Amino acid sequence: MSPTGNAATAYAVALLSAFAREGVEDVVLCPGSRSQALALVAAELERAGRTRLHVRLDERSAGFLALGLAVESRTPVVVLTTSGTAVANLHPAALEAFHSGVPLVLLTADRPEELRGVASNQTTVQPGLFGPVIESIDVPAPEGAEGESCAAAELARRVYREAAEGPRPVHLNVSFRDPLSAAVPDLSGEAWDAPADAAPAPVADPSNVLAAEPVARSVPHGPRTVVVAGHAAGERAEEFARVGGWPLLAEVSSGSRFGPNLVVAFRRLLNDPGFGGDVERAIVFGHPTLTREVPNLLRRDDVEVIVVGPSGGQWYNQGRRAELVGAVEVVGAPEDATAARRWLGRWVAASRGILDAEAQAAEPQGRADGRDFARLELAAMRAPVTRRGLVEAVWRATWPHDRLVLGASRLIREADASVPGKKIRVHANRGLAGIDGTVATATGIALASQRSGAGATRVLIGDLTLLHDAGSLLGGHGEQLPRIQVIVGNDGGGTIFDGLEVARTAAPTAIERVMFTPQSVDIESLARAYGWAYSRAATAGELSSALTVPVTGPAILEVPLAR
Repeated sequence: MSPTGNAATAYAVALLSAFAREGVEDVVLCPGSRSQALALVAAELERAGRTRLHVRLDERSAGFLALGLAVESRTPVVVLTTSGTAVANLHPAALEAFHSGVPLVLLTADRPEELRGVASNQTTVQPGLFGPVIESIDVPAPEGAEGESCAAAELARRVYREAAEGPRPVHLNVSFRDPLSAAVPDLSGEAWDAPADAAPAPVADPSNVLAAEPVARSVPHGPRTVVVAGHAAGERAEEFARVGGWPLLAEVSSGSRFGPNLVVAFRRLLNDPGFGGDVERAIVFGHPTLTREVPNLLRRDDVEVIVVGPSGGQWYNQGRRAELVGAVEVVGAPEDATAARRWLGRWVAASRGILDAEAQAAEPQGRADGRDFARLELAAMRAPVTRRGLVEAVWRATWPHDRLVLGASRLIREADASVPGKKIRVHANRGLAGIDGTVATATGIALASQRSGAGATRVLIGDLTLLHDAGSLLGGHGEQLPRIQVIVGNDGGGTIFDGLEVARTAAPTAIERVMFTPQSVDIESLARAYGWAYSRAATAGELSSALTVPVTGPAILEVPLAR
């Protein structure tokens, strides 16, 4: 028997200590009986200063909190649950992590073999629960045998490196028998470290996820080219476009939306035959999700498509005709430098012209001097907030040391269509583009970023996105509070569906009930119930003032919007 006198606790000590040694800084857990050994060891590791522990009641919230922590820290985060439906509740976050390429370790407790398949309480088929794309490792119940702790440490090393190098989620399912735990030893020293001669476990072949090993590609000048930067493309896309001298079509959560080659109004220009119709080659970084125009471009037979990736666990390959590469570099110089400059200049100038015209159309009309000007300015400050006004105000209020999280709502599309270039950290759950877990994800980003001295985390979401994840407003006693401002554009339902073609033909009452799904929740009472600060901004002036208030803790800012 192990020194702890309990096989479950000894195994939990070896496993979680090894994760901490490998670099796990954060463990998120939900309470449960079958997972008690893991939970108690996680608490001891935090007390010993070796990890940070985050406790949540709801597994779905816990999964997305872990995802946010991993997105910001860029290191694997362990999320720990008990058996049964607790495991299934991790599924939305696991899928988002896979499709976004986020390193998570899904550590779930299970019944031993003899209790499976006999209708035992809280027992289902957990191995493979997350589907074929997420590796699932099933570990038999520890017996306290010699070498078991060393094997646990080696397994932790393997799982950590698979998650980190993917990056992707990995499911580790560990069975436990009664007695399920014992007193946890002091882990503040090195006594429970793995043996020095424990060999690192090999990293599994990721070929079950990626279709082929990506290769590097040299890209010459020549064809009329655009660079598409989808979600999480990163700064490499902006640099590549600048080196190549090509227009940069960068989505708002790409991490590439800045620089001299940026074309903000690319949606409108792709629909223009004089621009989109002239494209001969598209080079894609990240995961484009916010337009129909980009997929339409990439499906065209007359456009050469090169995808640099993959983005997350799958290649972005619209039309199944793209050349898939792991890296690209620009080689040579254009044969006609004047034509190359004209190609880029046309796109950038046309985009600026479109945005300038839209801004002028939105300005109050009248004489721009004296009392008339003051009256017009006052009227503008008293005007109701529009969607475009909301996204532009939040964009202006966000600085490079801040974080901005955008929910999967109409507002992110509004931002994508209008906000100018700015080198700030923007995140959105665009792997599957669901509204699941947005508050929890943003909380994880806030907690991780504020450890490194970052500023506030602002979250711009719709009312349904907030309500879908209202449970994530609950942090729990003793848990660290994030510096986070959740800005809710409240139009009383899902107005994003008003833009669907079917809205012009279906019965209005049916659209209202099953698509728009109207709501009239008192968001102020909701905020107070969970202990969040609350404010409301109904006019442009009130919004401007609310966004200048320092964010010192959890706060909700409600902004009424017209349908």
